[in-house]
Amino acid sequence: MSISTMFLVFIVVFVRSSQSSKLVGPTHQLSVDFYSKTCPQLEQLVASVTSQQFHDAPVSAPSTIRLFFHDCFVQGCDASILLSSKPGSGGLAEKEAQDNKNLAVEAFDSIKKAKALVESKCPGVVSCADILAIAARDFVHLAGGPYYPVKKGRKDGRVSMATMAKSNLPRANSTVDDLLKLFASKGLTQADLVALSGAHTIGFAHCDQFVSRLYDFHGTGKPDPSIDPRLLKALRMSCPHHGGNVDVVAPFDVNTPFAFDHKYYGNLGAKMGLLATDQALFLDPRTRPLVQALGKDKAHFFVAFSLGMDKMGSIGVKLGSQGEIRKDCSMHL
Repeated sequence: MSISTMFLVFIVVFVRSSQSSKLVGPTHQLSVDFYSKTCPQLEQLVASVTSQQFHDAPVSAPSTIRLFFHDCFVQGCDASILLSSKPGSGGLAEKEAQDNKNLAVEAFDSIKKAKALVESKCPGVVSCADILAIAARDFVHLAGGPYYPVKKGRKDGRVSMATMAKSNLPRANSTVDDLLKLFASKGLTQADLVALSGAHTIGFAHCDQFVSRLYDFHGTGKPDPSIDPRLLKALRMSCPHHGGNVDVVAPFDVNTPFAFDHKYYGNLGAKMGLLATDQALFLDPRTRPLVQALGKDKAHFFVAFSLGMDKMGSIGVKLGSQGEIRKDCSMHL
């Protein structure tokens, strides 16, 4: 099978289809056993939902991992990405930001269902932020990735503003310098950047995220020279320069788009990265050795990714009275 044919097989079109909370002192730390007494069955409850979601809508895996990333990078891991805009508040919520418009509904549905089940067993105890962190881990594992311990104890944030998203999320055309600066501002290292980018081993991107690479790279009127000609041809067949179906998406990893493995890194070495930001990690001499190392050893990637997710999951968490525990993740108490 030619690479063009193989690629087109994976081109898809999205069908969009109590008890009061006990405030813990603001100095408490996140811990794996935070709910061992108040909701000991928490992980099993969330797992029952994520496993069913993965079966019914596999896109729930990459979309929930992305949802967690977008939440943590804007005001910390506080489930502010889940809040809906308040009528009459004069401003849009985080999820309404342009950078969050393509977040798949399946991700929000997964957290809503998991929260509802947890509330039925442990009312008013578990935050939406913790459920999102657990669900993201579950989906990593369900797709073939590592199963790592998730620290818990986050509270849900009370502020959600669309205007805060743009400067806190990477762009499809961000340079490595941009990415390193952004990640450093969140307390994450160069190694974390490369490891967490490995989440692109599964999932898809809309054409508008990479179409400039196909026709007018950096205003040259020509395609990006760092893209494999066969991949370029296949992508152009699905993503015309103008017009086309806005819901068409392409896989980040053309070889194993549904498997959480380390093939993403090998693709970058073969000029098969989908986004400019992906390919840039191989082109830049600072990050290339890390890309090559993770591409050679799946176990090494799994360890690095697990550590990166743990660090990312600790960004700007709200503790104690700094936050709340919402009963409905889309609405304030």
